[in-house]
Amino acid sequence: MPDKLDIYIGWDSREPIAYDVAKASIDKHTSIPTRVIPIKLQDLVDRGAYTRDIDPLASTEFTYSRFFTPWLAGFKGWALFCDCDFLFFGDVAGLLKYQDDTKAVVCVHHDYTPKEGLKMDGKVQTTYPRKNWSSFMLFNCEHPSTRKLTPELINRESGAYLHRMQWAEDSEIGEVPLEWNWLEGWNEKPKSGYPKAVHFTNGGPWFKDWQNVEYAAEWKAFADKIDPGFQPI
Repeated sequence: MPDKLDIYIGWDSREPIAYDVAKASIDKHTSIPTRVIPIKLQDLVDRGAYTRDIDPLASTEFTYSRFFTPWLAGFKGWALFCDCDFLFFGDVAGLLKYQDDTKAVVCVHHDYTPKEGLKMDGKVQTTYPRKNWSSFMLFNCEHPSTRKLTPELINRESGAYLHRMQWAEDSEIGEVPLEWNWLEGWNEKPKSGYPKAVHFTNGGPWFKDWQNVEYAAEWKAFADKIDPGFQPI
């Protein structure tokens, strides 16, 4: 098993600083070689790979493009996808032990049912089974079920099919501990230390009205180093 990891992060043109901070926090803590790659929707469109119609319920530009991760990885090895609104405190080397070849994908099995409403950026907060499972996915790119995720299937199938991971058998969906996808505003804060990865799922410190959430100060410390003049949107 190679001690390295390719990490694909969803990129949104409305909040590029979120991606920059997620990448910087990975780079700071990793003890293994990592290659961090943004998934930019326009790049996939320009390549002719992404042809879905605009979905008014899509809350980010990577709502569907996240599922291109195995394809982008050439259906080889293992690759991690995460949303851009993550802040890492843990070493991603810790994920290597969850690379089980019998699994198509590994993720945190959240039991998360937010109230319907709006997120901090004004996007609709929808609820569905296995919500947030697809926000942090460690893909076994060579697994037969994962290899179903071709551009043709991703462009054709429903959001429910993709996000509920109906392309894999339930027994093929492995699990990592909650600390790798800790939902700010939902999960209980650890009594000591930090989660491995904080997910600002409702809105993060890059929004001016979302400045006092847990771990906002740590996020801002990264943002200030990346862009000293950054102002929340």
